[in-house]
Amino acid sequence: MNESAKVSEHPSTPPATTTPGTAAPAVTTPAVTTNPWVGIVAVFIGAGLATLNSRLLSVGLPDLRGALGLSYDDASWLPTALNMATMFSGVFIVFLNAYWGPRRILLPAAAIFMGASLILPFAPNYATMVILLVIAGISSGTFYSLTMTFVLTALPKKLIIFGIAAYAADIVFISNIASLLEGWYIQHLSWHWIFWTAAAGCPLMMVCVYFGIPKRPSLDPKPSWRGFAYFSLGLALLYGALDQGERLDWFNSGTIVAMSVAGVFLVGAALVRRLTQPNPVLNLKFLSTRNIIIVALSIFVFKFMHLAAIVLVPGFLSNIQRYRPLEVGHTLAWVALPMFVLVWVVALAIVYTNSRLVLVLGLTVGGFCCWLWSHVDTSWAGNSFQLVELLMSAALACSYVGLVSCIVLEGLEAGALTSAANAATLSGFMHFVRIFGGQVGVAMMTRFISVREKFHSNILGLHLQTGSGLTNTRLKMLTLGMLPHSTGLEEAQHRATAILSSQVRAQAYTLATSDGFILIMWVIFGYLLLLPWMKPNKIGYIELSKMK
Repeated sequence: MNESAKVSEHPSTPPATTTPGTAAPAVTTPAVTTNPWVGIVAVFIGAGLATLNSRLLSVGLPDLRGALGLSYDDASWLPTALNMATMFSGVFIVFLNAYWGPRRILLPAAAIFMGASLILPFAPNYATMVILLVIAGISSGTFYSLTMTFVLTALPKKLIIFGIAAYAADIVFISNIASLLEGWYIQHLSWHWIFWTAAAGCPLMMVCVYFGIPKRPSLDPKPSWRGFAYFSLGLALLYGALDQGERLDWFNSGTIVAMSVAGVFLVGAALVRRLTQPNPVLNLKFLSTRNIIIVALSIFVFKFMHLAAIVLVPGFLSNIQRYRPLEVGHTLAWVALPMFVLVWVVALAIVYTNSRLVLVLGLTVGGFCCWLWSHVDTSWAGNSFQLVELLMSAALACSYVGLVSCIVLEGLEAGALTSAANAATLSGFMHFVRIFGGQVGVAMMTRFISVREKFHSNILGLHLQTGSGLTNTRLKMLTLGMLPHSTGLEEAQHRATAILSSQVRAQAYTLATSDGFILIMWVIFGYLLLLPWMKPNKIGYIELSKMK
């Protein structure tokens, strides 16, 4: 029990008195008493707000484009600007945290993010909106990066596994309800809430930061910001090139070439500076172990597997069945609650089993789900995915809790918590893999779907040659069907041709989506072959549960 609590238990204690001629004691302002549990709530709220903000903007982009009258090209840069800024601060801030602590970063960052989000809907022009999104991305990027760092340093070791479960529940729950929220906003409120939702949670986050995260004195010497800035800006530019690459035809675009060259140059400059003037806050030798590299790859594999649920399934429903965001949300959001409950069960299972075993189980089940979904055809609707979707939610819960648990164990064994430099390096590296590696996965999948759709369209086109018996029969049937709804035979034939063309495109996209599920399955299988090369852990969560 702290001293302030002891004083409050004795209100009858008489106040101190002073004798005449004696100077009164100086009045000092008492320090704010902080509670680490409140701090944990603060960083979880922050991670959830950052995830929700990004997902709402992504799924609500078509509605936002219509409301603001933006072109497709202009609108596509809005989430890119937000995510590039998040990429920049997500790495940069982690290392500054080693010197200044999360409190001095999170309080102003939350205030800036809230202010930018509140005024975003009132941006007078497109350029101002992009600038505000960059400001929001830089400030909210700090929320992600400081979450696990604070969990590891503030929680007793025996409770770390439940902190991991709470972090997983936070992220997976938000990811699944974003489409439902956005659709409901558009139908019942307005597009403004795409930005205002995350801002509404900032005051609670700031209160929790104030009362939950202690103030830490700044350390000397101050960190050299140049190397961090070069590396973070280089990654942000490379992230933007990956995000816009498919739309701009990759290196046939001057914009993509410029962003890629500048990004590689800045990353190279950061590495040169590292060799010539190493910064004490960064310990790269800490990342040289085989186990940490393999575990870091699990983040990429998890993010790639997650694309099946948040990209391929919604993309199929939107493009083939013409689902609106609200309808897609109803299809996906119902598994959020089972996932929220399951992560706690998984956490308990890890204490009494093995985190790697749970990770393997989750990835294996996820690969099986992708194999089942690879049998998709154009007749599938939202309810066709639901049973497997429930199984996939269990796979995602096991995989996420399992991989973060493995990261924590590897970090503890390698001495991640023995120094600020080690903790900052591990946290920064894992967040780099999560953000940048996740975007690499998205770019790979987008390119793969595009190439496979063109391939299947060409193959199907070979069997739809004009004059062939099957093609003529199909066109005649469609023409007869359109004739009562047309002004004459010629219009009916044109409409029949358009319908047949759309059916070919739908079939090609469906086959490409099936190939996407198969690609995810093979990536998972390839990673599972790597896991036996990991060295066994010396400690497990059953030992951690006995520690204070």
